[in-house]
Amino acid sequence: MWWINTKRILRSGFVGFWRNGVVTAASILVMTVTLFVLGSLIFMNAMLDSALGQIQSKVDINVYFTLDAPEESILALKSSIESLPETASVEYVTREQALEEFSKKHADDQLILQALEELDENPLGAHLNIRAKETSQYESIARFLDSENALSSAGTNIIDKINYFQNKIAIEKLSKVISSVDTLSFAILIIFIIISVLIVFNTIRLAIYTSKEEISVMQLVGASHRYIQGPFIIEGMMYGFAAALFAMVLFYPVTIWLGPFTEDFFGGTNIFDYYVDNFSQMFFILILSGVLLGAASSFLAIKRYLKL
Repeated sequence: MWWINTKRILRSGFVGFWRNGVVTAASILVMTVTLFVLGSLIFMNAMLDSALGQIQSKVDINVYFTLDAPEESILALKSSIESLPETASVEYVTREQALEEFSKKHADDQLILQALEELDENPLGAHLNIRAKETSQYESIARFLDSENALSSAGTNIIDKINYFQNKIAIEKLSKVISSVDTLSFAILIIFIIISVLIVFNTIRLAIYTSKEEISVMQLVGASHRYIQGPFIIEGMMYGFAAALFAMVLFYPVTIWLGPFTEDFFGGTNIFDYYVDNFSQMFFILILSGVLLGAASSFLAIKRYLKL
């Protein structure tokens, strides 16, 4: 008996989906826009995360050592910094490498190059380029370097300058930007989900209204609430499934068109490449969201309409 009722509910849902052409088209259109917005937010978050990640990767702490700092002491400090849980990577630049990089950077400035040639020795000290796992962790690393733990084995301070304190304001601003973008994206997503539920809810109620006589007959003959709700829930799920397919198809030309722009604006991240690489994940998210949205909205609409 259960299987017979299930087959009837499924059949009624499919029949209602194809029979109510105008309502079906309107429902799918609304849900397509909703899922397209949802997918667009996913793309936007991915692009922003990529851009912020590139900015974050360029932020670091530079530790400059005195000219007479022993290399073994520098390497020992490097090992200590690498052992910190906040540290992502540490790059050691020798005095010779520092001079070479400085010369390349000022290759067009003949005055500076002549001044270097007149000096008897290398005026630049070795330094470390330190990257933290999170921008908020740079201050902890800077405090470690400013403490007695950064002294050499002889107890002398080999650090000449730490540029964190000069870059602290920029690092803090970047941390706030990353946090604000995450919060804003989440808030936008919640707002659009609420709007989508309300729109689909009213669209499903329109479909229910067109079948009010059929529902009245079912109630008169003693049909259960679940039996009455079932076909509309199936319809809602089909609306969501079809809308997700349409949204995924729409993303194809849109991402191709926006690809070159995003690659230039977000520093090499092409939105079409992201769409292709994450197609299965996006497809699953939109299908699941559409089906759940359609089912939940249908359930709430028929329950309120019939006051079940």
